[in-house]
Amino acid sequence: MEILYRSTRGTGTAVKASQAILKGLSDDGGLFVPEQIPPLDKSLKELAEMDYRQIAYEVMKLYFTDFTEDELRSCIEKAYDSKFDTEAIAPLAEAGGAYYLELFHGATIAFKDMALSILPHLMITSAHKNNVKNEIVVLTATSGDTGKAALAGFAGVEGTRIIVFYPKDGVSPIQEKQMVTQKGANTLVAGIHGNFDDAQTGVKKLFSDRALAEEMNGKGIQFSSANSINIGRLVPQICYYVHAYATLLREGKIAEGERMNVVVPTGNFGNILAAFYAKNMGLPIGRLICASNDNKVLYDFFRTGIYDRNREFVLTSSPSMDILISSNLERLIYHIAGNDARKNTELMEALKGEGRYGITEEMKDNLEDFYGNYAAEAETADEIKRLYQMCGYVIDTHTAVASAVYQKYLKETGDGTKAVIVSTASPFKFTRSVMNAIDGKYDAWEDFALVDELSDLAKVEVPGAIEEIRNAPVIHKKQCDVDQMKDVVKEFLCG
Repeated sequence: MEILYRSTRGTGTAVKASQAILKGLSDDGGLFVPEQIPPLDKSLKELAEMDYRQIAYEVMKLYFTDFTEDELRSCIEKAYDSKFDTEAIAPLAEAGGAYYLELFHGATIAFKDMALSILPHLMITSAHKNNVKNEIVVLTATSGDTGKAALAGFAGVEGTRIIVFYPKDGVSPIQEKQMVTQKGANTLVAGIHGNFDDAQTGVKKLFSDRALAEEMNGKGIQFSSANSINIGRLVPQICYYVHAYATLLREGKIAEGERMNVVVPTGNFGNILAAFYAKNMGLPIGRLICASNDNKVLYDFFRTGIYDRNREFVLTSSPSMDILISSNLERLIYHIAGNDARKNTELMEALKGEGRYGITEEMKDNLEDFYGNYAAEAETADEIKRLYQMCGYVIDTHTAVASAVYQKYLKETGDGTKAVIVSTASPFKFTRSVMNAIDGKYDAWEDFALVDELSDLAKVEVPGAIEEIRNAPVIHKKQCDVDQMKDVVKEFLCG
């Protein structure tokens, strides 16, 4: 069955997977969605006998139907290789009555590696398939983790360049140092004076600038995206939910067909949307538990049906979730509206103009599988300490938000369904916040002294991604205002 992709805003014709990957964002500002969500064509028992790479192929082949088997397997083999520090790629750790899906064993110790390790290979393959001669320039806004993972994926890849914008004062010290020490002549990192939403809006504005696109095309350049708005980012994320279930089944932790709940710390909504897709492919997922931090725009949405970004932006210890405009939610809105592009466009225009929209009662009924809640800063810290004291397992701040929300869900519902909590980053990426949560005495310690102490406490080796930046020189020092982002792009590309 061939899967084609349409814009959530409905204009234009359907495109093939490779074309959607190359474009990233539709010309009308919408996001590409598959015309239908394909069902899994392997049994759960068959999947349980496969390793991560084999499962990734079985999932991705259903979506990327214009890729040959050799092309897709080649992309997968190049992506999920020795840059991951475990053969399992995404192992499950049992702790405190739940299973933590560790998605931080890649090159940059965050879950973005799971998709951004393969996206450059998908993109280059797509370019060849479509006879694209232009240089591909990836424009990305990051709340902390996408940036470094994208930089690591695209650095040195022939025929590409990558520009990453991040909020100068809105990421952790480790996250920032990972980005600004990135090597590669085809990379540029710029800190903007603003928050992540400002960076994301600025990048979207660059994508919709027709005059800029024409100017760049004249110079043999075309833009694409590495954010989770790119379908080439979203589909690989579906794979690790299938892998998690297959692992539980293989290890006898779950019976075939038994449901599992999924708990996801959520910012831009791509990660939990991938779980929604997995569920609609036939994976036995029960509740989709959406965990927010103090920027609880999604919690309010699931509670009231009203999405309202008109509120204070809060800087938290889980910066990858410090988001008020969750871009991937648009895909869910499109689906729960019955794939109605006109209705979706109406709501997105309201968000753009008034900063808010409300969904219909019928659309609300289509959200019954979702549960939303949030964890405040103190609750997040308390959860890190609780889990460490209970079993010695150390989690990062984002995972702690999810874990704390899961505890609220249990208390509220008594639902004993086995739960997979998505662990999106290594605690070493947010060492100061993690160590302060465990014991306030660490507040005055130097960043890398904290790294070594965390290694001792957690009985885990310091990841290579941290060791390599310990004494690395700062390469990228560019800063700009939001309205200067276009100038930064043109200067890097055109001199």
